[in-house]
Amino acid sequence: MRLLCINSTPMSDEAISRRLTKAFVQGWRCKNRDGIVIARDLASIDIPAINAEWICANYTPEGSRTKQQDELLRLSKELIAELHDADEYVIGMPMHNWGPPSKFKLWVDQIVVPGCRGVLSQKSCTFVIATGWHHRPNSARASENYLVPWLRTLFGYLGVEDVRFIMADGSMEIAKGGIDREAFLAPHIEAIHGLFMEGRDDYLAARYMEGV
Repeated sequence: MRLLCINSTPMSDEAISRRLTKAFVQGWRCKNRDGIVIARDLASIDIPAINAEWICANYTPEGSRTKQQDELLRLSKELIAELHDADEYVIGMPMHNWGPPSKFKLWVDQIVVPGCRGVLSQKSCTFVIATGWHHRPNSARASENYLVPWLRTLFGYLGVEDVRFIMADGSMEIAKGGIDREAFLAPHIEAIHGLFMEGRDDYLAARYMEGV
């Protein structure tokens, strides 16, 4: 088994989404002793915005591409290969301006290419989303959660139907001093560890994913 762990927050290792993807990887390693984890930190690499030349290269048959076109598509092919080679994904991100962080959107533009519809069937994905305000169902800002539907649409198009979401929302309370960072993280880490408990009934996970 191979797990691809993608982080996209521009913040440090102490960022909430990074702490929670780390907890997921730890649980996954315990359950998959012989598994391989591939880490991709989008914040640490240069992902260019697509342009007319990149689009033209993608629509040029592979055998007819120039060396320059092949180079334009080099990163795209590398990122796509990572998705194909993995059996499962865990993807962490903050919500920025009601959507994904900019590096994640740039990554998406590199992997959504002609012919990609349905190519990732049989894969599964867990999204770990950190938000400053409360965006879970029935919260005051639930209607502003455009990120989850967007991710469902995107990965559904790619063929990934086995998806789940862990929403670590309300982190603004940490900045306001209303809750300690570790106290905020604790129930979310507990929920993630619950995903890997033998004989679990999903009650922990359901607390964070129900209706999302």
